[in-house]
Amino acid sequence: MKAGFRRLTAGLALVPALAAAQQGEPRAVPLDEAVKLAQQNSPSTVQARNALRTGDASVRFAISQYIPNLSLTGSAAQAGGTTFFQGKLVPFSGDAWSYSKGYTANLQLFDGGQRWYNYKAANANVDAFSANEVSARFNVALSVKTQYYAVLAARESEAAANRGLEQVQENLKVAQLKVIAGTATRSDSLRAAIQVANARLAILTAQNNVRVANAALTRLIASPTQVTAVAADTADYGNIAIDSVMLAKLADEGPSVRQALAQLNAARSSHQAAKTPYLPTLSSSYRYNANNSNDKFSWGGGPSSSSSNLSFSLSYPIFNNYAREQSLTVAEVNENNAEATYRDIRFGQQQQLTQLIGTLRTAQERVAIQLVTIASAEEDLRVQKQRYDLGASVLLDVLTSQSTLDAARAALIQARFDARTAKAQVEALVGRDLK
Repeated sequence: MKAGFRRLTAGLALVPALAAAQQGEPRAVPLDEAVKLAQQNSPSTVQARNALRTGDASVRFAISQYIPNLSLTGSAAQAGGTTFFQGKLVPFSGDAWSYSKGYTANLQLFDGGQRWYNYKAANANVDAFSANEVSARFNVALSVKTQYYAVLAARESEAAANRGLEQVQENLKVAQLKVIAGTATRSDSLRAAIQVANARLAILTAQNNVRVANAALTRLIASPTQVTAVAADTADYGNIAIDSVMLAKLADEGPSVRQALAQLNAARSSHQAAKTPYLPTLSSSYRYNANNSNDKFSWGGGPSSSSSNLSFSLSYPIFNNYAREQSLTVAEVNENNAEATYRDIRFGQQQQLTQLIGTLRTAQERVAIQLVTIASAEEDLRVQKQRYDLGASVLLDVLTSQSTLDAARAALIQARFDARTAKAQVEALVGRDLK
């Protein structure tokens, strides 16, 4: 029995050494830097910025439709060869080279307002892309903050497990001395040894959680080397003064709502543009050409002639196989869908805000309660240890108090993590940082 107990305690002593074996310390980065790097490298933010670029290009294209298009032409040709005349081939030749040059300009004078509505739709799409870019940045920030806080929570768990290990090791020493003195049974020392083993296992679990959270954080910021969170005061859990009215207003102006509103405006403009084919179109065109010939390869010289032409055209499709009706129906349906989506997103934002505020308030209260609970559990553990030392209680009472203290520490860590992530979720919802 004694030999088995010695092997158990010797095996437990090897656990910290195994946990300490690591491949190198990761680089600590501040939260702001981690968020900035992730927003720069994340595929979602890159795609959002590129979508904004294409939206700007669409606006420039819509404006260019009010500018006449211009084309230049030029050609040079050489005539020669033979022809069949009166039963025989006769050499044929004329001017060695003939030249032509000119330009053409076209402008649509009236199109029923289609270009104007297309321009408004393009501008509205840019607003939607801009709101989407803001939403993408804050969603990435939320992911980074969640992983960053996970690192902090794992470190807090490791620190709590280390404190717990120190306490249960003291329990084990006392139990062993009491067993030797004959004032306690061997089961006391075995129970204390099991609690030491559980404390060491908790340390290993927390260290593994730190490594996993570090790996996730490294991926989010696309760092070539492994990174980790900067050690911070664990009492700072992102507490903010909650103004429900202000937050409700911010949520109604959040990126998701602004994006939905911009998409609705774009759909309305597209609906108006779909009505313009029922109006006639008026276009103008100007063409100029100059021709000359020369026996040498030269763009100038020789007899030349020129011509110019200015024309106006009016067009109105009487029947185009219901193409206008089809486009108008699709545009009207898209507007109705966009309006319903905008309305639902506004209500959804308020619903999510209500839930998040409740979560944040609850987490803040849980933090305050757990701080008091830990103080009470520490005092209870101190009293139980003294009673056990004096023989007024059994080890089971001490172990129960220790388990209560460990549970209170874990609950405090979880409450802080929930408060931090709830604040980050509110920031992502309203699209701005809250202090």
